[in-house]
Amino acid sequence: MYLELYLVSIGFLILEGDNLNELFPNVELKLVPGLTISGKEFFVILVALIILPTVWLDDMSMLSYVSASGVFASAIIIISISWTATLGEVGFHHKGTLLNLSGIPTSVLLVCFILTTAGYAAMAIIGYLMFGPNVESQVTLNLPIDKLSSRVAIYTTLVNPISKYALMTTPITNGLKNLLPRRYKNRFTKTLVSTLMVVSTVIIAITVPLFGELMSLVGAFLSVTASILLPCSCYLKISGKYRILGCETIAIVAIIVAAVVIGIAGTYTSIMDIVHHL
Repeated sequence: MYLELYLVSIGFLILEGDNLNELFPNVELKLVPGLTISGKEFFVILVALIILPTVWLDDMSMLSYVSASGVFASAIIIISISWTATLGEVGFHHKGTLLNLSGIPTSVLLVCFILTTAGYAAMAIIGYLMFGPNVESQVTLNLPIDKLSSRVAIYTTLVNPISKYALMTTPITNGLKNLLPRRYKNRFTKTLVSTLMVVSTVIIAITVPLFGELMSLVGAFLSVTASILLPCSCYLKISGKYRILGCETIAIVAIIVAAVVIGIAGTYTSIMDIVHHL
């Protein structure tokens, strides 16, 4: 779980660097003669400096207020991209098939999952209908930046990582802080651990600036494990169903086997893609 949060945090920085570089190309900063930071690397470091104060906060309730802006940002992004597609002279040039999920019972948790899935699916479908197979791993990189709606979508996309980065890394930093001896558990060491966490994600984001491949690795290896393998395995163990060979047990085992195959194939493909692009 910590590894997934860590990789997603790195993905946030890569996303920021890609989109800011799209908006402001050819930006560079000369530190000393012979040492220049430019392009995506510059923006990744700049965003990390902006995010840094948020990881120093200990009060999770304050972080929740910061992250709440990301919910509204997600809705604005979908609306802006849809506006660009319909009224921004980009249009829909490809056809796709939608999945009908009617008949699913509702509950608070299920509604949250459905809304989240619908939001991601909507972005994927809209992006493909607009740009087809040429769509980037981040659809905002395909948008014409001379359109107002495109700029709104891109600027709003930049809000999400800034608002959610601290919430992603807080469980990791708390786990590291708990490993410290009692005499070192003070404000300075807590701030130092949080700062080193940001620095490490910046280094990896600059070294491996591959958003699509990194997210594919997270989904194939970590998300499959946390969302399919562990829940199914724990259910079989806790319920004792594994002792009885029935339809339910066979179905769950089939899901586990399918998840293992998907996880191995997806992880291998993602790692090979990352190695190929380095």
